[in-house]
Amino acid sequence: MKLSAEQIQENWGKFIGFIETYISETRKGKLKKFYNKHQEELMIMPASHKRAYHNAFPGGFIEHTNRVVESALKLSKVWKDFGVEENWTEEELVFSCLNHDLGKMGDEDNYSHIPSQDEWRKKNMGEMYQFNKKLSYMSVPDRSIKLLVDNGILPTENEWLSIKLHDGLYDPSNESYLKSYMPELKPRTSLVYIIHQADLLASRIEFEKEWMGEFKKDLEPKKKNYTLNNNSNSSTKTKALGTIKSEGLKDMLSNL
Repeated sequence: MKLSAEQIQENWGKFIGFIETYISETRKGKLKKFYNKHQEELMIMPASHKRAYHNAFPGGFIEHTNRVVESALKLSKVWKDFGVEENWTEEELVFSCLNHDLGKMGDEDNYSHIPSQDEWRKKNMGEMYQFNKKLSYMSVPDRSIKLLVDNGILPTENEWLSIKLHDGLYDPSNESYLKSYMPELKPRTSLVYIIHQADLLASRIEFEKEWMGEFKKDLEPKKKNYTLNNNSNSSTKTKALGTIKSEGLKDMLSNL
């Protein structure tokens, strides 16, 4: 999939618009300053390094993030309609979505996604980007929170948990938070589930947009041409019958 320059610019405008609309003045300035500082890189950053995942193309990161925000705003209404206590604010919901994958950018000196120069891996493994080895290892959620804190943008407890746990049980390190059977150890806010579901929904939409059409093409039955040249068919049949000794079987096959 490919985004035009106009689409990339439009997506960036929408992203900044979410900050303008939903983030309070106490954090809005710092958040905009951080994102504008890294605008050039973040605008063209992919959401993942491999095509088999989602949005592994220039501009994919911001497009994905916007979709997560839009999904979460809709899903939060579904949860509230079912009577779940609204123990989060709209700002916390949008802030968590905006920054859930921020750690994918790397640190402020080294960006993590470098366009791959390995044509074999691009063609055969779909690895369109390679990891920047100058970066020390850190999980995406942990780096997301670190980048925010380093820039004086402090998340609330709800936001911290929602960013930390946005991959749900796909990340085994989240099990201690999400797999407890003791009520007092379960998350105190449903926001962590809403953000996870929004991220899952956005990723699935992106998968279907990029891959489902390809799968359907591969699954379409291919028409076979069973028409044979009469002379060729007759010759093949004669040779086959010549190897059979049983007269009864030969008579039966000759009539086919």
